[in-house]
Amino acid sequence: MPWRRRRSRVSALEGGQEEEAPPEAAAVPSAPLTSPQQTEEAAERILLRGIFEIGRGSCDVVLSERALRWRPILPERPAGDSKHDWLCKEEFIELKDVFSVKLKRRCSVKQQRSGTLLGITLFICLKKEQNKLKNSTLDLINLSEDHCDIWFRQFKKILAVMEYQGHALSLLKECELQGFDGGHWKPLFAIYWSVQRFFTGMRTLEPSVVCVGGDGSASEVAHALLLRAQKNAGMETDRILTPVRAQLPLGLIPAGSTNVLAHSLHGVPHVVTATLHIIMGHVQLVDVCTFSSTGKLLRFGFSAMFGFGGRALALAEKYRWMSPNQRRDFAVIKALAKLKPEDCEISFLPFNTSDDVQERREQGSPKCDCNDQWQMIQGQFLNVSIMAIPCLCSVAPRGLAPNTRLNNGSMALIIAQNTSRSEFIKHLKRYASVKNQFNFPFVETYTVEEVKVHPRNNTSGYNPEEEDETASENGFPWNVDGDLMEVSSEVHIRLHPRLISLYGGSMEEMIPKS
Repeated sequence: MPWRRRRSRVSALEGGQEEEAPPEAAAVPSAPLTSPQQTEEAAERILLRGIFEIGRGSCDVVLSERALRWRPILPERPAGDSKHDWLCKEEFIELKDVFSVKLKRRCSVKQQRSGTLLGITLFICLKKEQNKLKNSTLDLINLSEDHCDIWFRQFKKILAVMEYQGHALSLLKECELQGFDGGHWKPLFAIYWSVQRFFTGMRTLEPSVVCVGGDGSASEVAHALLLRAQKNAGMETDRILTPVRAQLPLGLIPAGSTNVLAHSLHGVPHVVTATLHIIMGHVQLVDVCTFSSTGKLLRFGFSAMFGFGGRALALAEKYRWMSPNQRRDFAVIKALAKLKPEDCEISFLPFNTSDDVQERREQGSPKCDCNDQWQMIQGQFLNVSIMAIPCLCSVAPRGLAPNTRLNNGSMALIIAQNTSRSEFIKHLKRYASVKNQFNFPFVETYTVEEVKVHPRNNTSGYNPEEEDETASENGFPWNVDGDLMEVSSEVHIRLHPRLISLYGGSMEEMIPKS
C-alpha cells in the first residue's frame, strides 16, 4: 500500500529548493493520461511539483488544485515491460478528502517542542464498507525544511476556506442553548467551528452546532435551532405556517440507545463516520415536521408514534433507573401485555407529486390554489406512525418507514388497525427483515404531506382508580423522536421540506435494497 509509513527519507529536489510550477506546466501532465477524466484533471493548474518518499520508494509528486498525484521514480526499462509499467502506475488522492495536514517530526526526550523533521503528514477521509468512513494518513517524507515548508503552507492555504470570523459566534449567542437543563444536556456541545480548530493545518469547518447524544437530545437541539431561526425572522413562534430554514447546520454524533436520526443520516450509528462527515462538511438538507395542537406550535421534529409507540415510551419514562436497553425492552413487553387500541379519527392530505406544487411549497408559498383533497379514516388503531425520515435502527435495518427519504418532501403515514396481539407482534418482528413488514391486512400505508390525529375519547383514558401506567391526566402520550409529548386534543403534523441542514452522506447509497 502506498500510504504505509516509512522511516527512510530522500533529499530535497535540486538541493532542497522547491519552486512553484511555471504557468506553461499547467497543460502538461506529469504522466501519460488517456481517459476523459484524466484529461480533465491534467488541465488543472499545477501548484507544486517535487520529490518525496511515499511508501517504499521515491516518487515524483504533483499538487494541483484538486488532487495530489504521485508516480514512483524507477530506472528506465525497455518499452513494453509489463512489470515496469505496473510499478510506474500513478496514484492520487482528491484534496476534497483531505481534512488536515501537519509537519511530521521525530521528537526525543530532550526535544519536547520540536524534533527532527521527517516530512509532511496528510489526514484523509476514506470510504469503508457498510456506509462507514475511516480516517487514514499519507506521509510525504523529505528532510528539507525549506522544501516541506513550501508544501505545508500550500496545503494549509488549500484547506483554509472559511466564512467570515464572528458569523458563527453571533448566531450561537442568539440560540439560547444555555436555557437547557444542565443535567439533561450533558451530551450537548455547541462548537464555534470557524475559529476553533482541532490542530494547526486542519480543514476549516463552517459554523456548526454538534450534538453528542441520542435521538431525544438531537431532536431538541434541532428544535432549538429552528425556533431561534423563526424568532430571528420576526415570526410569531406560537403559530408558524411557513417556517424559515435554520441558520446553522447540525452535526449528530450517536451516543444513545437507538440513534435513529444519526443512523438514518449516516447509514450506520458509527461515531467515527459521523465525526468525519462533520469534518469533511458533508451537509444535506432534511425535511422537518411541525407538531401543533389547537393552532399552537408544540415543537419541531422528524417522526412520531401514537398508540402503542407512545404508550411504550410513557412506560419507559417511569423506569429511568434502568439502563436504556433494559428500560426499552421492559416497556415494550409490558405495553404488549396491556395492548389496547386507540379510538380516533385520522385526516391526512395525500402527497402531491406535481413539480410545480412542490416547487412552490419548498419556497414556502401558500397552498390555497393546490386543490388539496383531505381524506379521513375512523376506527380503532393499535399504532399510528408519522415519519419524515426513514428511521433506520438496529431492529429495523431498512427503517421503520423504508419508503421515505430524508428530503423527498413527504411523510410516511403507517396505520396498524386493531388486531390480535399475536398478529401485531408478527408485524413488529417483521421490521427486523428487509421486506414485507407492511404485508398484513390490518396495516395501511400512505404517503402524505399533512396529518391530523383526533382522539375521539375526551381524555387519555386516565382514571386514578385504574392501574394504567401509560395513562396521564395531561393527555395522550406521543413518542416524538424518542421524547414523550402528552397532548389532550387533536395534533396536526405538517411537513416542511428541506428545513434544516444536517451532516451526513447520501441516503440513496445507504438504505439496503429489498
